[in-house]
Amino acid sequence: MTAFRHRNATLDDLPAIVAIYNSTVASREVTADTEPVSVESRLAWFHEHTPERRPLWIIEAADDASVPAATLGWISYSNFYGRPAYSGTAEISVYIAEAWRGKGIGRYCLEQAIAYAPSIQVHTLLGFIFGHNAPSLGLFAKYGFATWANLPKVANLDGIERDLIILGKRVA
Repeated sequence: MTAFRHRNATLDDLPAIVAIYNSTVASREVTADTEPVSVESRLAWFHEHTPERRPLWIIEAADDASVPAATLGWISYSNFYGRPAYSGTAEISVYIAEAWRGKGIGRYCLEQAIAYAPSIQVHTLLGFIFGHNAPSLGLFAKYGFATWANLPKVANLDGIERDLIILGKRVA
C-alpha cells in the first residue's frame, strides 16, 4: 500500500492542479464547471490560498520508489462566504488524479485537513458535494461530516438538474 505526503503547492504545480481538476469535468459528478478551465483562469484562485490561512496542498507518494514522483491529487481550504464572521469556517475540496482514485488518497486528505484545521484557526469544515456523487458523500460521512444543507436541483448538468449537498463538521 502506498503511503502519501503533502506539501504546499507552488505556482509550478498549477498546471498539474488544473489537469487533475479538468479530468473530473466530463464525469459531471464532481464539479459544476462544464468545460475544462485554463491555468490562466485559475491564477487568482491559486493566489487566494496561503499556507498560513487557506492552504493548497499537493499530494504525492511518500518514500515509494515504485511510484514515480508525480502529483497524485490536491486539497484546498477555501473561504466560506467571504465575511469576517465566517473566518473560522472553510470549504475543503479534494481532487484526485484518475489513476489514483479509490486508493486511499481521499481518506488521507480528510484526515490531514481535519487534524490541521485548528492550527489555522478553522473550527468548521464544509464540503460541497453533488447529491449523485455517492463515493464522495460516503467518504465525508466516514469522517463524521453530516448533511447540513440540501439544495435541490440547483445545478443543471447537460439538462439534468442536480442537488448540491453541503456537509459540515466541527473540528475544534
